[in-house]
Amino acid sequence: MPTGYFSLILHAHLPFVRHPEYPEFLEEDWLFEAITEVYLPLIFIFQNLHEAGARPRLAMNVSPPLCEMLADELLQTRYTRHLENLLELAEKEVHRTRQEAMEFHDVALMYARNLRASLGLWNDRYKRNLVNAFRELQDKGVLEIITCCATHGFLPLVSTPESRRAQIEIAVANYQKHFRRRPRGIWLAECAYEPGIEDLLKDAGIEYFIADTHAILYGDPRPKYGVHAPVVCPNGVAVFARDVDTSRQVWSAEIGYPGNDLYREFYRDIGWDLPHEYLKPHLHEDGNRRHLGLKYHRITGRGVPQQHKQPYIPALATEKAAENAMHFIGERIAQARKLRETFGGHPPLVVSPYDAELFGHWWYEGPQFIDFLFRKLHWDQSEIAAVTPGDFLDSELPIQVQQPTASSWGEAGYYKVWLNEGNSWMYPYQHDAERRMTELANKFKSSPPYEGGVAASASSAEADGVVLSPSRILNQMARELLLAQSSDWAFQIYQGTTVEYSSRRFQSHIHRFNLLADMLPQAPLLDRRGGSEADGVVDSLTPEQLALLTEIEARDNIFPELDFRIYQT
Repeated sequence: MPTGYFSLILHAHLPFVRHPEYPEFLEEDWLFEAITEVYLPLIFIFQNLHEAGARPRLAMNVSPPLCEMLADELLQTRYTRHLENLLELAEKEVHRTRQEAMEFHDVALMYARNLRASLGLWNDRYKRNLVNAFRELQDKGVLEIITCCATHGFLPLVSTPESRRAQIEIAVANYQKHFRRRPRGIWLAECAYEPGIEDLLKDAGIEYFIADTHAILYGDPRPKYGVHAPVVCPNGVAVFARDVDTSRQVWSAEIGYPGNDLYREFYRDIGWDLPHEYLKPHLHEDGNRRHLGLKYHRITGRGVPQQHKQPYIPALATEKAAENAMHFIGERIAQARKLRETFGGHPPLVVSPYDAELFGHWWYEGPQFIDFLFRKLHWDQSEIAAVTPGDFLDSELPIQVQQPTASSWGEAGYYKVWLNEGNSWMYPYQHDAERRMTELANKFKSSPPYEGGVAASASSAEADGVVLSPSRILNQMARELLLAQSSDWAFQIYQGTTVEYSSRRFQSHIHRFNLLADMLPQAPLLDRRGGSEADGVVDSLTPEQLALLTEIEARDNIFPELDFRIYQT
């Protein structure tokens, strides 16, 4: 038995952003940047580690909205265009820096090389669908992929049990669609928990969830091993909580590894530095400057103004990533020895959950750090074993029964990030929609299922009469409610980033929800086709309403497998 266990857990999530009504859309770049800087590098590293025999083992949440976007043909096509454009710019930069900015030439070569490799992986190996790549890594035993709330809904602020249940069960069904098995664990959105949520997880077949430190630390009874062992709720669902020390080492802007002077500076980007005319072919159609992802400077030092940042040197940054990985492992060994002695010989488990986007996007060298980490864990020591939460449960080590306490991993550990004076206006609208969704689901519970998915054409739907089923409208109402519930909108409003976009997205989904609800009959009608009561038909849609329904379906096409009956009492 090793001295202790270490569980790295990555949370890969982005809000569902897809705008087919525009030829290009700024916020879609969130996904494109994450694919280039985070998902492709991590997949490449995990695959290489596996092939080298380094036996990486970690858990990763690939959230349902992210899965839906990665599998979406429109976004796949747009990302291909994005990546080809970025590679073209990088190759231009190789020539420019050779002639007039040699201090940046090695960095330009690095970007061109990496982007060329990324395009090959994207097009050839993974056929433009990274869900396939993640599933392959799980099937090979590298990853334990867990799920998340359907649209990252903040469950303690969801007002009805039916809507809470829907966030979980829709996520489980979507996971099965993409990964061809049921998930063992779930990353509750924002690690937000309150007592009772575990009952919904149990009903959905979930074995464990990830929580913040104080969920266990302040639970009842006091945890025998602190947060360095899971607990199990009275109903049998296990809880794994975040270790504070590893969070500080990687997250902290003051003492964490990503703040080292040699690492790449995130905020200095050629999209703002180089002449506009030179960059114009690589900008969006509006010609506005933006971050393009090619960054040539290093952090240099805390408080150093952007104009005084020094050139980035990739080789030195790579050496520092290896050094940090070795330091991290040394700290884990020392921590495990001390905890095991304190616990009377019980092996501690250190759970380290992070946003996946930290590794590569915010901390450019993060994927290299993970690469070195698993190589050194495998070949350079034997005291720490990398495991997933599922592996730990399978070990059958005894687990304390405890009732965890309400918590989240937001600032101050509770709910204020998602409920405060800046975003509290959202919740009366959300809660009204949640109640209305269940009322209408109960009212039309006998309506025949709609088999057409989403975005059927208005003409064909009208011709075969499928459009007259209330189920089609109710399914889309459920999608609009789910998208409105995304915790990302309240978070971004609190952070002061993309406030206008986040507010508009929330309001748009609530507005569409109400427009669709108004298309339904006020009372169940007799079905003209069979004469049975209660399922009804929508025989009052105008051509304009039908066109609107079709347009909304085509725009917000998340979860085509969804059935509104999940909201019934």
